[in-house]
Amino acid sequence: MQDNQEVSKHHENALQSVEMLRAVVGGETYETVAARFGVSRTAVERRIKSVAVQLTQVVGVDGLKEEGAAFVRRLRLHREAILVALEGFEPQPPVGARPARVLSAAEVTQGAVRIKGRTNRTWHDLALYYMLFATGLRPLEIARLEVRDYLLVDGSVCWESELRAEVAINGKPRPLYFGSTRLDDALAAYFRERLHSGHGLGEPDCYRGLDPESRLFLSPGGEPYRIAPNNGAPGQNRYVCRALLEIYRKLFRYAELKGLSAQSARLTVISRMYERGADEDQVGTILGIGERSAVRELLPRPKPTLAELLDELV
Repeated sequence: MQDNQEVSKHHENALQSVEMLRAVVGGETYETVAARFGVSRTAVERRIKSVAVQLTQVVGVDGLKEEGAAFVRRLRLHREAILVALEGFEPQPPVGARPARVLSAAEVTQGAVRIKGRTNRTWHDLALYYMLFATGLRPLEIARLEVRDYLLVDGSVCWESELRAEVAINGKPRPLYFGSTRLDDALAAYFRERLHSGHGLGEPDCYRGLDPESRLFLSPGGEPYRIAPNNGAPGQNRYVCRALLEIYRKLFRYAELKGLSAQSARLTVISRMYERGADEDQVGTILGIGERSAVRELLPRPKPTLAELLDELV
């Protein structure tokens, strides 16, 4: 049943992306199309590029590439060919891709059990795993966290913290909450291992004996995970922590959960927040997403039916 729902959702989004492409080829701007479909301009650009690339690869329309400032001009130059190709075109998900999905609480727990039984860095890896689902942070942001982001001077957990600007991918500070007992327990055990190994130590009576400016997660040798430039587009400062990404890939394999990824963890966080009454603005604040439409693009907020809203009003 779940698989059928995922296929149906993909088909619906694919058809909508095709309509977006038709509109842009027909002369509408990204902004106009975004307003009509209730999504962000960035979402429109990303989705029509995805369809255009598939047209190049599957149908054989020449001259379309995902990169390039003249992308829209090239689209319109090939207007007739694109419209003809779209008549018999069915967008497909990328080969080998597993669609991200919301995980149930039971699945998250089962994944942790499997990871615990298979990894040789139990508490470090469990803390990394729980961090995704407890905070909605991206792997690069997790790699940049320091002990002081999680602990207060007296060693207690800073439940209401802040993701510093230099940690956030978008360079903007945002609220950061550590409200997970499972995460706290895993980190407490990991910190004890760090103390025993002498990794990232500080004053014994502060921050549980750890250096507050040391990274929250360290390599087996006690070194911070290397963060390097990722050769983004000109003018963009993009970075990647390949070592941590590889660890997460390993943990996702160990967990054996269909569709598990860092993105599915963020979707799960969104879903849990919706269940507790959050709106798109609150979700965006936690995840570092500036536009409500961009949040909806990730995961629309469920709406009750009219029948549910009007049942037993008096």
